[in-house]
Amino acid sequence: MVDLEYIAMFLNTLTPKFYVALTGTSSLISGLILIFEWWYFRKYGTSFIEQVSLNHLGPWLGGVENNNNGNNNTNNSQNNNQQSVPECKVWRNPLNLLRGAEYNRYTWVTGKEPLTYYDMNLSAQDHQTFFTCDSDHSRPTDESVMQRAWRERNPQARIKAAHEALEKDPECATAYILLAEEEATTILETERLFKQALKVGEANYKKSQSTQHLGAQYEAIHRRDTNVCVYVRRRLAMCARKLGRVKEAVKMMRDLMKEFPMMSVLNIHENLIEALLELQAYADVQAVLAKYDDISLPKSATICYTAALLKARAVADKFSPEIASKRGLSTAEMNAVEAIHRAVEFNPHVPKYLLETKSLILPPEHLLKRGDSEAIAYAFFHLPHWKRVDGALNLLHCTWEGTFRMIPYPLEKGHLFYPYPSCTESADRELLPAFHEVSVYPKKELPFFILFTAGLCSVTALLALLTHQFPEPMGLVAKTFLNTITSPFNFLVEKLEGVLPSNLWHQLTRL
Repeated sequence: MVDLEYIAMFLNTLTPKFYVALTGTSSLISGLILIFEWWYFRKYGTSFIEQVSLNHLGPWLGGVENNNNGNNNTNNSQNNNQQSVPECKVWRNPLNLLRGAEYNRYTWVTGKEPLTYYDMNLSAQDHQTFFTCDSDHSRPTDESVMQRAWRERNPQARIKAAHEALEKDPECATAYILLAEEEATTILETERLFKQALKVGEANYKKSQSTQHLGAQYEAIHRRDTNVCVYVRRRLAMCARKLGRVKEAVKMMRDLMKEFPMMSVLNIHENLIEALLELQAYADVQAVLAKYDDISLPKSATICYTAALLKARAVADKFSPEIASKRGLSTAEMNAVEAIHRAVEFNPHVPKYLLETKSLILPPEHLLKRGDSEAIAYAFFHLPHWKRVDGALNLLHCTWEGTFRMIPYPLEKGHLFYPYPSCTESADRELLPAFHEVSVYPKKELPFFILFTAGLCSVTALLALLTHQFPEPMGLVAKTFLNTITSPFNFLVEKLEGVLPSNLWHQLTRL
């Protein structure tokens, strides 16, 4: 009991200033922890304390199982983990803008960079894959210069290398492509450079077509020349679309898809759908959807939301939520609502941009299907088409949130599609610029430790304020609280003293 008496005497001698300092320091520390936790959650989408607890403290506290079993099951667990983690594949944006004539002009006006380094690096890899081949290494010609140019990070260095390649060979198609993409500041200038690239590219394509059967090297050169032709013709069609020559653009896209059906991986049909919607050729759009909106083909926001738009177009002008709630939905209205629910399940980020409750930015050069980047790319080009259909946005506004009642646990189980991938947020943060607030689905709740530290900081700050203003009453409350906490322990010690011999207790206290 001697130690307890010393403790009680020490507590009685504490002044209110001590309690003010204690609660104030606790409030400061918990506040700093709260600020760090909030910053970490906003940047990485998870709690730092929870992550450390699960990844480091959890295995240590849980103990280590038998080493033999652990070694035998290591490979199996790694394979299972790889299968359970969803893969987020990044796709080339079919309607990506021109760097020189569009992205750079945005930078000149706003001072903001619309493209991330990760996005531009993916484009550099695409260009190397499309416009180079192994035989370019051994030739000190324009092609070897362009192979170095596609790897340059500095835009000015790439442009300089393209001019150098043209000095060596005025008929270097890939040099014209780079200058059209990055140096031209207007669509007309871009179109002129692409036409020069097409003239050279078609000549090279015909030349390599006759020699492609001579060996693997010649086949690689022909594949490269094919890619150049397809890429340039597609870009020329997009230039025609931007300049208002929509019918010409549609014809160029149809011819390209007919002549090179194996290049469907480029998703040229999405360019065609957008151009047909601009012409309001809805029957032709339906024909394209009938071919590409197939269960065996990969879906996209363009496919799903265009299908929803066409079905909404049949009923949207007469749709009224008040009347529909009284008489129920007709068959056509039900089909339109189901199509909207299907589209929202595929990409739940799109409606916010179509309804203009979230601001749009320039679309990236690459996108993640079902992610925020795809939603931006779709809404950027298709919002005018939705506005053109009377009542379509009103129907979308009234029905899109009903999708979430069918998929209460979207990360675990979907309705018409696979569960929503959990990796979209991190991938979209890499693709989209820092000034854009990435849309997150499903909406994450605040982690427990953020709420806990917020409550702890608030309570300790309040105690510090009360102790400073009312020192004596708060000191009395603190002493009463401490006495209440220690009373069970004192009671237990008294019982032990009554049961155990006094000399035994004396020996224990001496240890």
